Amino acid sequence: MVTTTALVTGANKGLGRETVRRLAESGWDVFLAARDAARGTRAAAELAEAGLACRFVPLDVTSDESVAAAAGQVRAAVGRLDVLINNAGIGGPSTHPADTRVDEVREVFETNVFGSIRVIHAFLPLLRTSVHPRIVMVSSGMGSIATLTDPRWQDLVPPALGYPTTKAALNMLTTRYAHALSDIRVNAVDPGYTATELNGHNGFQSVTEGTDAIVRLASIGPDGPTGGFFDRNGVVPW
Repeated sequence: MVTTTALVTGANKGLGRETVRRLAESGWDVFLAARDAARGTRAAAELAEAGLACRFVPLDVTSDESVAAAAGQVRAAVGRLDVLINNAGIGGPSTHPADTRVDEVREVFETNVFGSIRVIHAFLPLLRTSVHPRIVMVSSGMGSIATLTDPRWQDLVPPALGYPTTKAALNMLTTRYAHALSDIRVNAVDPGYTATELNGHNGFQSVTEGTDAIVRLASIGPDGPTGGFFDRNGVVPW
């Protein structure tokens, strides 16, 4: 039986690391990708100590050279990729929209949006060598226009520009890639309000709960959904 290969970006901590742990626990051959080599190596070593094998790959989603080198490393090691999980992301400034500068938002787009495009472009040849390739975009409910315009949420969500707009853009990228890449299952997921460093560990879900949708969409069959937006309970409105 052929082992499923997967790569998770931004995987040295939080949702990314937990995704690696769960996939490795299922017997997958997992590449733990992170821009910080020390943290990534340590995360992989800690998982290995727990009996879960994975391979660390240095990968900075904001660098063409780094992403190309990571793709080359995966190609040399296994020659293909079955599942790509675009998890790397930053929160950006909490500045009020009236006070937000372009350079503040540009940095968030570089990681959360352009980084995902860069990674997909570099790994697409490897995905196309798989008999059943999948791409999972780790988005957010804050990227849902339907959710953020719901009066029930208006006083609960900060009015910051960067993070919500990048996740909304990621959702649109999901629909466009799914339409254009008919041979690949491409979906976006909302992990939910999960306790991670991104929110100061204030989320009410555990990282295991937060990765439920990621793992499920990474594990779908050839007849599974594509071009959708899901959380651990089902479909999320755009």
